[in-house]
Amino acid sequence: MRLLDGGLPLRRTTRPERATVRWWRNVRSGRMQRTLAAATAFSALPLGVEIYFEHFRGSFGDKWMWTPVALSPALTIAGVAGVRSERAATTWLPALSALYCLDGLIGVVTHVRGVARKPGGFDEPLFNIVMGPPLLAPGSLALVGGMGLAAAALHRER
Repeated sequence: MRLLDGGLPLRRTTRPERATVRWWRNVRSGRMQRTLAAATAFSALPLGVEIYFEHFRGSFGDKWMWTPVALSPALTIAGVAGVRSERAATTWLPALSALYCLDGLIGVVTHVRGVARKPGGFDEPLFNIVMGPPLLAPGSLALVGGMGLAAAALHRER
């Protein structure tokens, strides 16, 4: 066994070690398209399921409550396609991510309006903010959509 200068044994790096080094090198050079596309895909579907259950609890009282439920599977598919294809990552993924992000921003506005409409509005914050629609929950859609937009803007990993 050969020894390094400090007396440490010199050994071959394993495949996971080389992959980790390559991933960090890609991150440092701004090449994260596949990673962010995968993160978008795997964030959108569970978020859509949670939104479905929360909006179901609200009886889907507004037709716009269906938009994040419908967009989540589409964004998941676009994210998976973005992992596999650079073309999909620069066409479908940013288009659906922009819609998802916009839907989240509109959701924040509608949730704020929903709390304001409750009896007492913001004058009864302990009750209406807790029992009304969650104010910043739609912001998570905007964040996941932003992640997909960032994936489209960055370079592909090597």
